[in-house]
Amino acid sequence: MSKYLLQVTDLHAGYGRAEVLSGLNIRLAQGQVVSVIGPNGAGKSTTLNALMGVLPARGQIHFDGHDLADTALEERVMRGLALVPEKRELFGTMPVEDNLVLGGYRAMRQRIPQWRHELERVYTLFPRLKERRAQLAGTLSGGERQMLAVGRALMSRPKLLMLDEPSLGLAPLVVKEVFRTIESLRDAGVSILLIEQNARAALEVSEYAYVLETGAIALEGPARQLADDARVIETYLGARRNG
Repeated sequence: MSKYLLQVTDLHAGYGRAEVLSGLNIRLAQGQVVSVIGPNGAGKSTTLNALMGVLPARGQIHFDGHDLADTALEERVMRGLALVPEKRELFGTMPVEDNLVLGGYRAMRQRIPQWRHELERVYTLFPRLKERRAQLAGTLSGGERQMLAVGRALMSRPKLLMLDEPSLGLAPLVVKEVFRTIESLRDAGVSILLIEQNARAALEVSEYAYVLETGAIALEGPARQLADDARVIETYLGARRNG
C-alpha cells in the first residue's frame, strides 16, 4: 500500500491539441501541505483541473488507494477531493449559509451523521462568515469570498483540499489572513495541495514544494530547502542570495 494520499505519475493534460502538462509527477502524504509554485502559464491551474477531472488527462492519479483513471468529477468529489477554484465560483445571489450547506453535499450523500455540525467548525474557523451568514455571497469583500469558498469546500469533509491561487487579487493584509487560515488547517491535520504564485508565502506554510515551469517539474524538495535555493530566491522570491 502506498504511503501517499495522492500520487500522480506521468500526467499529461491540456486544452484541445495544446498540451500544457508534459509528464507531471507529484506526491502528497496524509496531513501534508504541498505547494506547487511557478510563473503564469506554467500549468498550475491545469494541474488541479486535471486532478479534479475537469480536464481530460493521461497518466496515473492514485488517491487514497484508488486509481482515478476514467473517474468522473462527481465520483472524485465523493472520494474526498475538494477544489477551491481561482475564481471562487460562489452562488452570489444566495446567502452565505446556503452556500456552505451546499458544500455539505458529499457528507449528506454519504449519510454522515450530524454533517451539519460541520457548519460550526467552519464558523469557528471564520467568525466573520457567522456574522454574515444571512448576507448574499455576492456582496462580500474579496477576502470574505475566499473564506466562504474555503469554508464551503471544508463542509464536504475532504480528504484532500486543493487551493488554486487563494491569495489572488487580495490586499496584503487579507493575504496574511488567508495564509494564517492555511496554517491552522495544516495544524488540524488537513491535507492540502496549494497552487500559488506567492512563492514566499506558499513555501512558509508548506512541508514540501514543487516548482512548475512550462508544464514540467523544474525543482522539488522540502519547502525550507527550496526557500534557500539560489535559483528559487532569484526567480520567485524577488531577492538575490548574498554571496
